[in-house]
Amino acid sequence: MYDLIVIGGGPAGLAAAYAAWNKGLKHIAILERDKELGGILNQCIHNGFGLHYFKEQLTGPEYASRFAAMVADTGVEVFLDTMVLQVTPEKQVHAVSKKEGYRVLEAKSIVLAMGCRERTRGAISIPGTRPAGVLTAGAAQRYVNMEGYMVGKRVVILGSGDIGLIMARRMTLEGAKVLACVEVMPYSGGLQRNIVQCLEDFDIPLYLSHTITDIRGKARVEQVVVSQVDDQRRPIPGTEMTFDCDTVLLSVGLIPENELTRDAGIVMDPRTNGALVYENRETSVPGIFACGNALHVHDLVDFVTAESMAAGAAAADYVQAGELDRERTVQVTTNAHIGYTVPQRFRADSDGVEFYFRVRRVFKESRIQVTCGDQVIASFKREHMAPGEMETIKIPKALLARMDGDTLHIAAEEVQA
Repeated sequence: MYDLIVIGGGPAGLAAAYAAWNKGLKHIAILERDKELGGILNQCIHNGFGLHYFKEQLTGPEYASRFAAMVADTGVEVFLDTMVLQVTPEKQVHAVSKKEGYRVLEAKSIVLAMGCRERTRGAISIPGTRPAGVLTAGAAQRYVNMEGYMVGKRVVILGSGDIGLIMARRMTLEGAKVLACVEVMPYSGGLQRNIVQCLEDFDIPLYLSHTITDIRGKARVEQVVVSQVDDQRRPIPGTEMTFDCDTVLLSVGLIPENELTRDAGIVMDPRTNGALVYENRETSVPGIFACGNALHVHDLVDFVTAESMAAGAAAADYVQAGELDRERTVQVTTNAHIGYTVPQRFRADSDGVEFYFRVRRVFKESRIQVTCGDQVIASFKREHMAPGEMETIKIPKALLARMDGDTLHIAAEEVQA
């Protein structure tokens, strides 16, 4: 029996396994479905990774290889090309691989670190024909950066998520003409630095409050029609623009990979599409933890690393010291301006809690207020907040001690001039 099985060998899984090993667990396994460790980072050849953890700018493969090397220096077992089919509440892991065949592994604890996947054309129901040349931005990124295929010459990108913005720059550098980046919302879904470095620096237009209303072509994409939308995201007649192109890249959101989580009977949060967790990233099933993009979609890999190391350390604590008390649990609620928080609940005697959350719209000067009933626990100022950027606040134990109730409310409000 393993002390810990980590499902997923991307940045989250590597960090969780490394932290658990350093906390004292010595019988750990990582199960990874790909043929190498690193996950999505292997195709992210641009820099900008590692500023928080390594204090220097790295490319995705460099960041992944550093963590893979750190794990290789431990005794953690790594099983590549291994697909996990099922996780049970009893902490049994059903897995299959060409080398080992079908196996049922048992563990004292499990960390779920499966990452996320992209929304596809079928998920957003774009009208038009079904020609070749419509890809997700992540698939295009893999083709160009890892497989050596150029996916198109004249490109329109739907959605302004970070992968789409980065691929706008990448395709331009490879000689393609990126005609437009089209975003249905009145704000970008990506980091501000990516808007500047990937669009503005290359004179690629960003059309906010616009969407693709038709894809035309037989064997291959030939044209797309882009229309402006109203505040209900409905196309406005008479605003159509036609682009002659051969490729459409979709950057329309990421979905945490959680089929295994649901099958294990773990309570889910419909706002994140991930597990509902405590402050130590433990799920509703004792001894099973979740972290990284399988829990909620992050914007920086350094945040994934920090969260996953906390989850790995918590798994080690569970194995070595037993289950933490769940009797006095505090639920976290938000106002309408906040999309979700992680964690969604925490133990009242916690040694401080750090909350991750995203706002639903762009805020200028604003305030984040944390209350319990009528009592203000803490207040934080922000000059700017946007849905594409993760926000964090930390409530120390001394402030949590002021609570006189079982609900903590987090609200974001714009400060009126």
